[in-house]
Amino acid sequence: MLSWQTTPLRLSDVPVASPAPGELLVRVLACGVCRTDLHVVDGDLPVHRLSVVPGHQVVGEVVVAAPGFVVGERVGIAWLRHTCGACRFCLRGAENLCPASLYTGWDADGGYASYAVVPAAYALRLPSGYSSEALAPLLCAGIIGYRALKLASVPDGGRLGIYGFGGSAHLAAQVAVARGYEVHVVTRSSSARALAMSLGAASVSADAPPVPVDSAVLFAPVGTLVPPALEALDRGGTLAIAGIHLSDVPVLNYSRHLFQERVVRSVTANTRADAAEFLSFCASHRLSVAVQPYPLASANLALADLRAGRVTGAAVLVA
Repeated sequence: MLSWQTTPLRLSDVPVASPAPGELLVRVLACGVCRTDLHVVDGDLPVHRLSVVPGHQVVGEVVVAAPGFVVGERVGIAWLRHTCGACRFCLRGAENLCPASLYTGWDADGGYASYAVVPAAYALRLPSGYSSEALAPLLCAGIIGYRALKLASVPDGGRLGIYGFGGSAHLAAQVAVARGYEVHVVTRSSSARALAMSLGAASVSADAPPVPVDSAVLFAPVGTLVPPALEALDRGGTLAIAGIHLSDVPVLNYSRHLFQERVVRSVTANTRADAAEFLSFCASHRLSVAVQPYPLASANLALADLRAGRVTGAAVLVA
């Protein structure tokens, strides 16, 4: 397994965890490398547990089953790992806001390892027809992008701006195109611009959409993009910020950025219902998942490439 105390990750041999009642033990087949992992490793996010094993986009084969699952079944382990089920947020269907929520790769060991444990109630059933490497990015990048689209409130046939075009954005863009939205991508990466055009974007740019957009999703963790993204919104538009971490946002000008009922909102984790909806969509709409594979022992290189913007699509660790 790979665990961290300070950058870089450290490779260690440890005993395979024993699952508690109601938990699954899975053999890890692939694990996506998420920007959240990078924020945890780099210290942008507070430490929840020293020497935790990162990774929360895990595709694995069940080795020890729990009710509802069978040995040999392929399952997914995602970011959300536990909620209380009793607070007012859980009771109203907003378990992503549960104050007692716990997360894979932050509070509990994740998938940068050969084996991982997950509560059966939070294990995800996976669509067929995808390789394990292609499934891995769906389990956070895909799910959070799907939730961000929901919260961006794109009108039917509307124009959507996407800022940043990595592992999450290239999946969300395909959902948006499938729903008939006109997608305009803003990214500095030439390879990402080429990928966006191949996936059906109406325009790609390094600075701003060519037309006002009804909604936008900010995937890049760059606070200085908030003002121009708001400025690009048409009247009544919504900007959804999809990341768990964002650098400081500059001072906003009310008339230029917020007036005319423009809305800015954050996106916090996801619910299991979001995951089920998105994976059902993936079963009926074949997504093209751009994957850059790395062996598990090269996780530090994968994180360095992600940090430097050298990954097109999603980085994935493979067994």
